[in-house]
Amino acid sequence: MKTWKKVLIGLGAALLLVIIVSVTVYQSRKNLVTVQTGKVQKQNLASVVSASGEIKPKTYANIGANAMGRIIKLHVKEGDRVKKGQLLAQLENVQSLADVNAMRASVEAAQTDAVAGDAAFKTSLADLNRAKSDAEHARLDWDRAQGLYKAALIAKQDYDVKKAAWESAEAGLAQAEAKVAQAKAEKDSMDKHITQNQANLTRVADVLQKTTYEAPFDGVITNLPVREGETVVMGIQNSPGSTLMTLADMSVITSEVKVDETDIVNVRLGQPADVTIDAIPHKIFHGIVSEIGDNAIVRSTGVATSQATSTSQEAKDFKVVVTLTDPPQDLRPGLSSTAKITTANRSDVLSIPIQALTVRTRADLAPKDDKGSVQAASAPADASKQKEEVQGVFVIRNKKAEFVPVDTGISGTTDIEVTKGVQNGDEVITGSYKVLRTLKPGTNVKIDNSAPKKEDESS
Repeated sequence: MKTWKKVLIGLGAALLLVIIVSVTVYQSRKNLVTVQTGKVQKQNLASVVSASGEIKPKTYANIGANAMGRIIKLHVKEGDRVKKGQLLAQLENVQSLADVNAMRASVEAAQTDAVAGDAAFKTSLADLNRAKSDAEHARLDWDRAQGLYKAALIAKQDYDVKKAAWESAEAGLAQAEAKVAQAKAEKDSMDKHITQNQANLTRVADVLQKTTYEAPFDGVITNLPVREGETVVMGIQNSPGSTLMTLADMSVITSEVKVDETDIVNVRLGQPADVTIDAIPHKIFHGIVSEIGDNAIVRSTGVATSQATSTSQEAKDFKVVVTLTDPPQDLRPGLSSTAKITTANRSDVLSIPIQALTVRTRADLAPKDDKGSVQAASAPADASKQKEEVQGVFVIRNKKAEFVPVDTGISGTTDIEVTKGVQNGDEVITGSYKVLRTLKPGTNVKIDNSAPKKEDESS
């Protein structure tokens, strides 16, 4: 065989070998998907609910006007610390003070009249006793005169005199009894006048007392919207009255936050929380959950659902109060705060990155034939079963993505607990999101854990 023929045969064989290798490489890379992965590992997990709100004292009071009048003296200014019973403000009280003095005089006059009435009552009782004695004496004389007259021992004139004396004594007794009843009625009336005037004194004294405002407890004046010389009014019906000031007990400070309705089921009394305050950056304050609201609040309006006039499908929150255990001294009400409430803790549990978790329908997980159709033998008999979603992760086995159903527990910041389905050390697919959304079981994968390029996931 000639040399050039040998060369041609060698070149042909080499070309055929290159074609075979290229086809093999192409087939091996066909349907190859590049993914990022993470490891199933044991670690400590904490489930945290984050919510924002504001700093509030546990006890505070808006001191409103109880009477209408002009402020003649403010004894405090905003930021002052006050003690219980300390004088805070004084309204003009000329008329109310005059009313009190007038009613005190009326009470004293009624009491004097009652003393006179009591003396008159006692005098009438004495007169009654004397009239009874006179009547008894006249009756005895009359009885004796009747016996003597029948025995013809006295004259008819003496008999008539004794009879008239007895009738006069009886009339005097009746008059004395009537005077006693009259004196008693007058005494009772005077006593009632005392009671009436004392009640009026209590009323005007209450009006006078409402012109003076004292601190109901120890605290700090956190708001003072009025000035001396202004006129304040009390509230009537649906019209709110004037607010003189706000007094807050700063010894117990809370962070009142609004927790989303999807998270409130995990929040319990006594759970620990870390609170950050926007005005005091880079510092964490500790607290515990001390109060959980029972009524949902519509997020857009801030109105409780029990007060709403119609049902709403808007997002709702629940009020949660976190009491700070180490509040700073210079904390002020109204500062914005964020509370991170630890709702659960797990030690040394299997976990995976949260982004590895995905769902597939049972129809997606059913074995396919060469044409990509679900095999009849493995297809769910019930059509509704085909649409049932299964939660799981894609585990890399033999360079392929295998879907494994998993049961999960608590969620941490970046990881989630897995209670069933995977083993420690398994490599699971974590991204990209675009790949996880469309990845099919059994797909050939290539691992690339270098920094992912920024991609538009909306495409």
